[in-house]
Amino acid sequence: MICKRIIPCLDVTDGRTVKGVKFQSLRDVGDPVEQAMLYQEQGADELVFLDISATNEGRETMMEVVERVAANLMMPFTVGGGVSSIEHVKKLLERGADKISVNTAAVKRPELVGEIARECGSQCCVLAVDAKRKEGGGGWQVLTHGGRKPTGIDALGWAKEAVERGAGEILLTSWDRDGTLEGFDLELTSTFSDTLPVPIIASGGAGGPECFVEVFTAGKADAALAASIFHDATWTVRALKEELRKEGIEVRL
Repeated sequence: MICKRIIPCLDVTDGRTVKGVKFQSLRDVGDPVEQAMLYQEQGADELVFLDISATNEGRETMMEVVERVAANLMMPFTVGGGVSSIEHVKKLLERGADKISVNTAAVKRPELVGEIARECGSQCCVLAVDAKRKEGGGGWQVLTHGGRKPTGIDALGWAKEAVERGAGEILLTSWDRDGTLEGFDLELTSTFSDTLPVPIIASGGAGGPECFVEVFTAGKADAALAASIFHDATWTVRALKEELRKEGIEVRL
């Protein structure tokens, strides 16, 4: 059995880690470098760093912060936020990122996905899909600009296209569950997992071990991302993994 991955997420703005609910009401929760080191010591499998204000402010990802985090990490490190060109991707890789997450720029210009895959490898290209359930049901639509802008684009259809273009992994965030601690959106996650041939990272709503058990079994996710429960020290990564082992979920301790 392939081990399931536990991935802390650092949403960063102005050089500080923040967390909100449904991408709003952000609060300061710490220094990204200190947190990255803490999660590494706790046994995290990977780390995701998202510069959540870069796109809206029309600038590139904070290179200096990325360098500081990468210099202290031994685990895989995914960076996103404001990534808009293959040149930008290469700058981030040179500064220590292992994978690059794209959302808004890829929606605007889907060719970016193929460019990253061809020049840096599919394993480097992570498509971030911020998905909001459509009114009246019937699927989910893509949000861009840090979850602020609805596009009307069908989330699953867009993910299929991106995978065909070369995306090697999907970071799938439920806008409806983000920061709520109510559990992952299992229907969303399982729909993507059943349809797409690449790993799915479930995000949005993690509240405790039972949420992870559900998303790894019913949701069929390959990895699960969380922020609030780790930032607020409700759970450590190690304690969470120990509970998952007890429930028969294969994880690296």
